[in-house]
Amino acid sequence: MDLIQIILLALVQGFTEFLPISSSAHLILAPYVFGYADQGLAFDLAVHLGTLLAVVLYFRREILLMLHDWFASLAPSGKSTANSRLGWAIILATIPVMVVGVLTKDLVEHQLRAPQVISATTIIIGLLLWWADRHSKRTRSIGRMNLKDALFIGVAQAIALIPGTSRSGITMAAALMLGYTREAASRFSFLLAIPTILASVLWVGKDLVSTQASVNWLDLGLGTLLSFAAAYATIHFFLRFIERIGMAPFAIYRLILGAVILGFLYL
Repeated sequence: MDLIQIILLALVQGFTEFLPISSSAHLILAPYVFGYADQGLAFDLAVHLGTLLAVVLYFRREILLMLHDWFASLAPSGKSTANSRLGWAIILATIPVMVVGVLTKDLVEHQLRAPQVISATTIIIGLLLWWADRHSKRTRSIGRMNLKDALFIGVAQAIALIPGTSRSGITMAAALMLGYTREAASRFSFLLAIPTILASVLWVGKDLVSTQASVNWLDLGLGTLLSFAAAYATIHFFLRFIERIGMAPFAIYRLILGAVILGFLYL
């Protein structure tokens, strides 16, 4: 990989992982657009690790409080708190994507990574996100998350295994449908990303260990650092401005991107 390719792909992963526009779609399409060869498992692992570190660092206080209350709730005399319930909600919401991911691994990695699939999911989820944002009551806070809502959002997240869907996009849309505010929907989606990305990193790491490919640690380190910086900035500014700007700009971007992909395919 040359330096420009490393910078481009790392920034694409960092900026798009937490925006509702599908990081997987952009990473799959980048080689088509710029003529690059596939970046390989090691680089995928590095840039995903960067985004994982970013979300953990950004929400470090919330994570520590949630873990403290969750472990405390396991004791015989432990009591349920908003933080412990949020911990259980994240655990429950993570289960569907784990199960579906294992069962559909080959299908997702080989049959569904096609531009036709990406264009369709990009447009469909863009419309869904727009509709959910316009019709949501947007009155519920993340402290009101219950297990039924968490399971609904978790099932939606499992659909995001289809390239182009966007994990953050469909989980935010699902939370908006349930009446959560934009900020609450985004915050829960970002927290839910932690176990999901961690599982992805471990899964890719398992495949990487079984290969004999050489590893350029300088390339991987730069990719991790750049994706970390881009992801951290994205989380910060997205949460700061999402209540003001809404989901419409991202939905419009998805519609334009899907149309452009269709144009390249059929014109």
